[in-house]
Amino acid sequence: MSLLEAYIITFIASFCSLVIEMVAGRILAPFVGVSIYTWTSIIGVILAGISIGAYIGGKLADRFTSRKTLGWLLLLSGVAALAIIPLANFVAAYRFPFSLMWRIFTVTALIFFIPGCILGTISPVVVKLTLKNLDRAGNVIGKIYAFSTLGAIAGTFMTGFVLISWMGTRNIVLVMGIILMIAAFGSGMLFRTGRTFTAFLVVAVFLVTGAYSLAGRIPGIERYYYYKESDYYTIKLTKTTSADRKTPLQAMVLDNLIHSFVALDNPLHIEYEYERIYAEVLRWLYSNDAAFRSLTIGGGGYTFPRYMETSFPAAKIDVVEIDPQVTKVVYQHLGLPEQSRIRTFNTDGRWFVMNCKERYDLIFTDAFNDLSIPYHLTTKEFAEQLSGILAPKGILMSNVIDNFQKGAFLPSFMKTLAAVFGEDNVHLISVNPDFSNLKISTFIVIAHKGTLDIQAFDNWLKQKLGSQAKSALVSKELTKSFLDKKDAMVIRDDYAPVDNLIAPVFEERFGHKRERKGSTNK
Repeated sequence: MSLLEAYIITFIASFCSLVIEMVAGRILAPFVGVSIYTWTSIIGVILAGISIGAYIGGKLADRFTSRKTLGWLLLLSGVAALAIIPLANFVAAYRFPFSLMWRIFTVTALIFFIPGCILGTISPVVVKLTLKNLDRAGNVIGKIYAFSTLGAIAGTFMTGFVLISWMGTRNIVLVMGIILMIAAFGSGMLFRTGRTFTAFLVVAVFLVTGAYSLAGRIPGIERYYYYKESDYYTIKLTKTTSADRKTPLQAMVLDNLIHSFVALDNPLHIEYEYERIYAEVLRWLYSNDAAFRSLTIGGGGYTFPRYMETSFPAAKIDVVEIDPQVTKVVYQHLGLPEQSRIRTFNTDGRWFVMNCKERYDLIFTDAFNDLSIPYHLTTKEFAEQLSGILAPKGILMSNVIDNFQKGAFLPSFMKTLAAVFGEDNVHLISVNPDFSNLKISTFIVIAHKGTLDIQAFDNWLKQKLGSQAKSALVSKELTKSFLDKKDAMVIRDDYAPVDNLIAPVFEERFGHKRERKGSTNK
């Protein structure tokens, strides 16, 4: 084998390996979410597969030194790649009776270990076929592995910057399988005659196309009228109705979680209970003609920004939504008018805050859920940055899902805010007043600068709304007990084990087909 052929084959194999590794997280996200456990399993499993594959490849290279061996390995790697999506549909959706970490590891191993292992066998075989002079072995091996690494680098950047938004994960995996099979036919000398090769190719194309169209079909796709893979999420839209069955709604699903409900004809309709708490706080604070300025980090379906735009005509409303495709979908399908007063910034929330020159009366952080929490938006350093762009009497409201009795993230998040705003300036509101029996639920954490008579808010709720109030204020004593919990910690940039803190909630709710972002369980 010539050096040029060796360079091309190892480049292709490494390119495909890293592409598969990069899209693995997107493939698993609808089933197990995206967390440190997911990526730890993906990286560990694929590295283990490549390592064992390299060992096996070395044995095969010594025993069966031929281009046909290489061809069969490339062909098998292509078949293994094509099997990833159909296998994910069956394996990832199965409810293994294991703990969270073992469940994610098992799913990842069953889907990605074999493709990684077979791809790992290719480099040793290529090296064996290329080496003709041991005096130059170091030079040859070094060049081959350099091109292999270049392939891995190209696969990483191409996937992250181009392929996912251009093709979507399923098409990417299909293309990688086809590329590997073409490489097998082009370099492996698998068939002695052209007639045999043609017959095999026709049968292979027929079987692969048929199997992929059936087993590779997106599960439950018929429930959605819109489906799009963006650089950040798998975005899905479906039609549903409100809890009272009276209002038609559009539901936006990001990966596996319903993030927003939108009533196209009524921007004042709020389905999620935590957003009703937002609305009650605003109605207490401001009259309809108030000219406050708000910032929402995490746009989703823009349900509450649209509510503010309609309810407070003089308000200035800014939204930071990291995914421009989400914003595009809201404009095109969820009723946000092009002439809206809502200003959108498609960038990371922390980056926006770091570079912000404005001052806001209200900030909403609505980027958390119980399956995926951007840890850099939970730290003390970020809270300090938020404090810096709040007006002198500004208020910060954050939506958090955790277990009220034994959760570790909620008290840690509150303690982190208390380290910046002061303990007396941090308050907790629940959507459920039965605190003694409350387990996993949705909470609003309020932090503020200046003075805020939170007890006056509680009195206003009782006088104005009575039993119709959604906000249930957690007492000062109970809030203090949260801050004093022994497992409560101040989350910092250099120590933010958010996935570990939220893992018990993930574990308890794992297995549900789809969760609503503001849902509660008792």
